[in-house]
Amino acid sequence: MIRARLFLWLAALLLAVGLARDRFDAWIDATVIPPLVPVTSVEVLDRDGTLLRAYTVEDGRWRLPVSLAEVDPEFIDLLLNFEDRRFYDHAGVDWRAMARAGWQAVTNGRIVSGASTITMQVARLLEDSGTGSWRGKLRQMRLALALERQLTKQEILTLYLHLAPYGGNIEGIRAATFTWFGQEPRQLTTAEAALLVAIPQAPNSRRPDRNPENAHIARDRVLARAQTFGVLSEEEATSAMAEPLPTERRDFPLLAPHLSDRMLTEDPTGQHRLTIDATLQAQMEALAREAVRGQGTRLNAAIMVMDHQTGEVLASVGSAEYSDNPLQGFVDMTQALRSPGSTLKPLIYGLAFEAGLIHPESLIEDRPARFGSYAPQNFDRVFRGELSVRRALQASLNIPVVSLLEELGPAELMNRMRRAGMEPELPAGQPGLAVALGGVGVTMEDLMRLYGSLASGGEYVPLHYRQGNRAGDPVQILSPVASWYVSDILSDMIPPANAPRNGLAYKTGTSYGHRDAWAFGYDGRHVVGVWLGRADGASVPGAFGADVAAPLLFEAFARVAPRLTPLPAPPPGALMVSHSDLPEPLQRFASRSAPATDPDAPEIAFPPDGAVLASQPGLPLMARVDRGRPPFTWLWNGAPVSTANRDRQMTLDLAGPGFGELTVIDSMGRAARITVEVAAP
Repeated sequence: MIRARLFLWLAALLLAVGLARDRFDAWIDATVIPPLVPVTSVEVLDRDGTLLRAYTVEDGRWRLPVSLAEVDPEFIDLLLNFEDRRFYDHAGVDWRAMARAGWQAVTNGRIVSGASTITMQVARLLEDSGTGSWRGKLRQMRLALALERQLTKQEILTLYLHLAPYGGNIEGIRAATFTWFGQEPRQLTTAEAALLVAIPQAPNSRRPDRNPENAHIARDRVLARAQTFGVLSEEEATSAMAEPLPTERRDFPLLAPHLSDRMLTEDPTGQHRLTIDATLQAQMEALAREAVRGQGTRLNAAIMVMDHQTGEVLASVGSAEYSDNPLQGFVDMTQALRSPGSTLKPLIYGLAFEAGLIHPESLIEDRPARFGSYAPQNFDRVFRGELSVRRALQASLNIPVVSLLEELGPAELMNRMRRAGMEPELPAGQPGLAVALGGVGVTMEDLMRLYGSLASGGEYVPLHYRQGNRAGDPVQILSPVASWYVSDILSDMIPPANAPRNGLAYKTGTSYGHRDAWAFGYDGRHVVGVWLGRADGASVPGAFGADVAAPLLFEAFARVAPRLTPLPAPPPGALMVSHSDLPEPLQRFASRSAPATDPDAPEIAFPPDGAVLASQPGLPLMARVDRGRPPFTWLWNGAPVSTANRDRQMTLDLAGPGFGELTVIDSMGRAARITVEVAAP
């Protein structure tokens, strides 16, 4: 009878426990769980995953996305040792720790230790609930138990890594490591990891920039506990305790800010993985700042770097300073519509090569000409007479290129520009011949597309910024032979002072009124573009592309590619001969606007063409011109040696020895030239 009663009591007790357990499970399962995917900052990353820029979430907090694998394992070890040693054994609430904490509170008359688990802390952070009341603590316990039924331990840890507070508007381990150490959380020192374990317990009173003593004590407590439980050796803990604390908050990375803003406008969510190289971007931004240092509000700068083989933009500097300053630093000058100056000339010459109008060694006239009502002038107001196409492009003369465009037609130039991905804008109406000299609106990005095409054998590879997102297939905008002729001419340009003659193909340009100074250069792999000017379009007197932009271009290229990648070899069909060996139709280009042969044109009477002249130190050489209208300008190898001289007989100081070209130009722009040799004394 006693055994039967005992059995019945035991059965009733088990039934009561089971019913209570079922009700408890139902209560936990009915828990309303808040969203488990925290909103994180939009990030812009470079080609290797380096953070270029991040944006705060809507409430102004920094909360960067992070995975467990991206965090130093030592931080995790120190965290669990200090906060929740049985994290992997309990189901959300550590009943043993809670019993211990309760007993210690009763026996000591005060709270000695806490019993909050990592899961309970995540529950509190998810709902932003306090811990000051038993109802709040009960809610955290209920939610913690519910979370453990829904998530893995790794997922709960990852939530903590996103939500843990680190003072002010900083949340999560990754935002904290950038704030306090300026780095990703992949590799931390022991002292750094311990500080990051300690701060979330009292994030505002343990900020090392405001309360260094509190932060120091809290960090060392984490290290001491790690030593006690064998996570760290005594030597490791002691060494970490001697490491200084950070003294100030660091700024988050701010590389390629203008481009990052554009990416955010296109897609305001998630991560943006770009083709930008963070190291190169930082170098170009520093170079732009250096270029305008000391200029005040007079000058701003923009720089772009592109791999023309892939179309990937490697660096994009929209302004020397990203700020609301008098130079309008927030304006992205890689996207601003500007006059290209002379930077379209290589394309015009390329089209003329392709059309069979000229060859690099063809002769072309540079003398006063009128194209209807349009009468362009050279930049220096000097005319060179007849000279080779090669030299006309290298000297960036205006009359020859306008003559070529008159033959080709401005519409054809605009068509090729659009095929190269450019979006030119005309001031009004149909394109005219002034387009050749900058009478059209283009962007720096447009010109990068153009020069990338010239560098790639006439093939436009679509320019793009996003990894794995090339926009379209290559388009042939110019024949390989024509583009090679252009590159061969530009690679033989004389570099600016103190720059190496390394074969960099480059072209400069200056827009009307000195509003824009341009320089674009390329080798077999990269294209670099440079702009100097003002965002408001104001004139910058003295800002010539050749004087200010070209030196900056060579400095930029030295950082992009210390050793240039050679340009391609001549393609099949390239005609590599001297002027005298050209087919007769290619020997001389005659513009439709060129005047007829003038019997009153100047003629060099002495020395005779082909003469060998003896050179003696201190003894100048005699030269005489017949016919022509004074004053006369004399050039030796294209450089003036006498200007505005009304005498027909001159003594000239010529550099020698060697072969050279002697040219005389009269006041009407008519020219005569001969080739002579200056013999060594």
